[in-house]
Amino acid sequence: MPTATLAIEAEDFLAKALLWADSFETACLLHSNEFGDPYANIQSLLAVGVHREIVADGDNTFEKIEAFKTKHPQEWMLGFFGYDLKNEIEDLHTALPDELEFPDAYFFVPEIVFRFQHGKVTIDTLEAVNAQDIYDRICSTSLLFDSTNLAKPFRKRMSKEAYMQSFQQLKQHIQRGDIYEVNLCQEFYQENCAIHPPSIYWELNTVSPTPFSTFFKFREHYILSASPERFIAKRGTTLLSQPIKGTAKRGNTENEDQEIIQRLKSDPKEIAENVMIVDLVRNDLTRSAKAGSVAAERQPQVHTFRQVHQLISTITCEIDPNVTDLEAIKRIFPAGSMTGAPKLRAMQLCERYEKSKRGVYAGAVGYFAPDGAFDFNVVIRTLLYNSRKQYLSFHTGGAITIDAEAEKEYSECLLKANAILMALHTQLED
Repeated sequence: MPTATLAIEAEDFLAKALLWADSFETACLLHSNEFGDPYANIQSLLAVGVHREIVADGDNTFEKIEAFKTKHPQEWMLGFFGYDLKNEIEDLHTALPDELEFPDAYFFVPEIVFRFQHGKVTIDTLEAVNAQDIYDRICSTSLLFDSTNLAKPFRKRMSKEAYMQSFQQLKQHIQRGDIYEVNLCQEFYQENCAIHPPSIYWELNTVSPTPFSTFFKFREHYILSASPERFIAKRGTTLLSQPIKGTAKRGNTENEDQEIIQRLKSDPKEIAENVMIVDLVRNDLTRSAKAGSVAAERQPQVHTFRQVHQLISTITCEIDPNVTDLEAIKRIFPAGSMTGAPKLRAMQLCERYEKSKRGVYAGAVGYFAPDGAFDFNVVIRTLLYNSRKQYLSFHTGGAITIDAEAEKEYSECLLKANAILMALHTQLED
């Protein structure tokens, strides 16, 4: 793969590169916003064009992606796993409405890869393309983002009354001992909605910069994500997961912010949520780990983002050398922070009480690198768009435990919607 490293001299080069990339049928930007992450492998990565690709067909998806990956061992590979791959892993079924029509998974080997680090961009190309020509072409791209003001508010797939009913029914399952935590999610959507996805993504990233920000275009499908959560990554022989459980709003002043952080760190309900999910993730990772190597080494810590404070834990293990990357991902999929525990029963109940298919939401987007590393986020705080149908959607969710209160959990769902609504200059319907 021919490589050239150039100093970034053009102002707003990344923004221009995004606009240029949108002219391709497939493109993916993974953008860390330079968060101080001790496990960070890249600052920003932009992959453009398709050399090879694989689209899930509903049968043995992880195994087929494994075979695809084996054919391209020294190349970048980017893509997404949809939440409903759970139906292949467990005896589960999904009959909920799906207006977005994403495939359950998609991966591609790109023609061109841009790696951004420390004021320089490295351009890798599969073909004999002059990197300087690509760079100059991007620099000459007009920096024109559209300001999107949606005339209509987002509609609710689940009314507040329906949410409260589902909440109470799930609380009864907890009281009966069927589960001890579950993540109830709801969809907000717009129909006949024409947007310019790169502009929306750029505004969302401005309003809510996060370490796992993503712009992903796959033909008419778009993922515009401000995710703060890492699902699973591999560094060398180490696997790690960083589930989020525990959310609080930002304060209006620094003193108020500190008071909120202290309350979050000591809130028994929030800590209990986090501990339950840490136990679940530790159990999931054990299935791919060398014996005795699973450790919750940093739990839980408050991480502060533009819109919210979050409680985040870090669980690591040494991967069993007999376990492949795709096997390791399959054994922990989907993210426990988006299901509940016990995991299978929680997923069954989510299917019963939610009103729409999650699809890519609560799944994962990320990369496999030529050096053997990989990194995937959890698809939350994310707009999903089908440009052909002009259907725009996002979900929010929150954990229900024995101590959860319906009004507080509903308010947390709305809090998590704030950045998206701000980026689109709109609101939710009453």
